[in-house]
Amino acid sequence: MSAKALTYKDAGVDIDAADSFIQRIKPLVKMTDRPEVLSTVGHYAGLFAIDTAKYKSPVLVSSTDGVGTKVKLALEWSRLEGLGQDLVAMSANDVLCLGAEPLFFLDYFATGKLDVDRATVLLKGIAEACRDIGCTLLGGETAEMPKIYRGDDFDLAGFVVGIVEKDAIIDGATVKPGDKVVGVASSGVHSNGFSLVRKIVASKKLSPDKKYPGLDRPLADALLAPTRLYVKQTLEIAKKFELKGIAHITGGGLSENLPRVFPKNCRAVLKRAAWPMPPLFQWLQKLGHVEDEEMNRVFNCGIGLCVIVPAEQAAGVVDAFKSRNDPAWIIGEIVARGAGDNPIEIL
Repeated sequence: MSAKALTYKDAGVDIDAADSFIQRIKPLVKMTDRPEVLSTVGHYAGLFAIDTAKYKSPVLVSSTDGVGTKVKLALEWSRLEGLGQDLVAMSANDVLCLGAEPLFFLDYFATGKLDVDRATVLLKGIAEACRDIGCTLLGGETAEMPKIYRGDDFDLAGFVVGIVEKDAIIDGATVKPGDKVVGVASSGVHSNGFSLVRKIVASKKLSPDKKYPGLDRPLADALLAPTRLYVKQTLEIAKKFELKGIAHITGGGLSENLPRVFPKNCRAVLKRAAWPMPPLFQWLQKLGHVEDEEMNRVFNCGIGLCVIVPAEQAAGVVDAFKSRNDPAWIIGEIVARGAGDNPIEIL
């Protein structure tokens, strides 16, 4: 007898499932289209034309990121709905820090075995987040890799390209002593610090469906709330106010992200009492016995975005964010940095 003919499916890769997935996500991708899109889903690459009538000296701005180990917790608790927005926000909020408008987004989804329903949930979240910030989901890649990813494991990565007029780039170069730091509220933990979160959850045997003392919703809802999208409101505010520096508070927390957007001769002094520490962070800190300094280095502690503005504009910027349903506070100021001074101090 001759040996059985092997197929790709026998090796763990289902081409039919991949084709079914592509057909299912086509309308999701279509709803993110901008007029500049020249290609369709299924081609080898995406085509996007730059509007030369709108920009005189356009500069492209790019960023890439993932969701980190938040994926693992979302899988364990079967709560995947917010991960798509997390993925888009992590990169789109980054290009925003240069004053750029996100133009198009690409995703990479890798798994051991393609579950079309689960993958569709993820892509739906990505597409909806792209639509919400006016960014086209131009393309992506779905990779089925048995033995590399085991069981239900998967990973997500994203890549965004934005655009900004050359003379409108926000790089922090004009920040000077006397400027104020405005902090804009996060929606929760966002997508950083989840290795520590997961360790606390595991060590205390916490339940995703339980509403713990001090929390206003079940734990899974609180911890897995998607990362806030700051793009549209911040770009609108930048048209009316002088935003000298913008910092997306991601991995490294306030301690490491804010100093990235002002000159070496400056330092930021923040007042911890200037904004309310969300109960979720207080609860995590207490459960994990986490020191204040570690909290500031790992988590956003309730501040997802910082903007540095002239002192006389700070109150107006706070009101502008609040009018767009983004709580904001003046949380500190920029001062001169002396020899040996740390670039940031949180009092």
